[in-house]
Amino acid sequence: MAAYIGLSARFVDVDGPAGGALARPLVLLHGFTQSGASWAPVVDALSGRAPLVLPDAPGHGRSAGIVADLWATADLLADLVAQRAFWAGYSMGGRTALHLALAHPRRVERLVLISTGAGIEDDVARTARRATDEDLARRIETEGVESFLSWWLAQPLFATLRTERAGHEARMVNTARGLASSLRTAGAGAQEPLWHRLSELGRRNLPVLLVAGERDARYLHQARRMAAAIGPSATLRVVRGAGHACHLEQPGVVAEAMVAFCGGGAGEP
Repeated sequence: MAAYIGLSARFVDVDGPAGGALARPLVLLHGFTQSGASWAPVVDALSGRAPLVLPDAPGHGRSAGIVADLWATADLLADLVAQRAFWAGYSMGGRTALHLALAHPRRVERLVLISTGAGIEDDVARTARRATDEDLARRIETEGVESFLSWWLAQPLFATLRTERAGHEARMVNTARGLASSLRTAGAGAQEPLWHRLSELGRRNLPVLLVAGERDARYLHQARRMAAAIGPSATLRVVRGAGHACHLEQPGVVAEAMVAFCGGGAGEP
């Protein structure tokens, strides 16, 4: 591994005879208000299947003091994992993984995007979302992390996520300052739309797995659009009965899908 500047990560080595399932590391990028530790249910399901890298995103966990937009985060991740790897990201982590695949294609063997969109295309809607993200950032700074998390996890987006699966305690490692910074720099309002660049992945013949919960209508629609824009190298997997946090609701199903997909052969040379 090359030296890296700032980003903190946990590295899980392969152990046991099943360790040969995936030859390359699998990097798991978490969503907003989480940390690398939030992948614990999926990590348990992946035990012994692949070497895992669990970074804490800028503004989160042990990387709370780092301020970086999604392009800068992609650069930090490319330094952190200085080899070709499988990359999987959930929600904000999926948007980060997409930026990495576009900015550092030689780092990406295969790409898994869970409950992910490619950005807000309409300028007016994106400006409105940026204002909403700023309001949320101020709310975190005013109310604190615990109060904000109680509100955040009570949103309809997480209606199908059971309390014991939400990882509330793991999210409490975050700071108000870090989460507010993340919203301002890497929130959906701050991100430039990347729909027009998805065809680049298809032209490179990069295998992309798009995962969405059956009950998450908004992101299932986004996944279908992204698959169409990427082309034949994209595969859509719908997790039956699951919502937005489908990897936490059904970690075994998502883990098996990732292993099957990432073990399916090489991407671009």
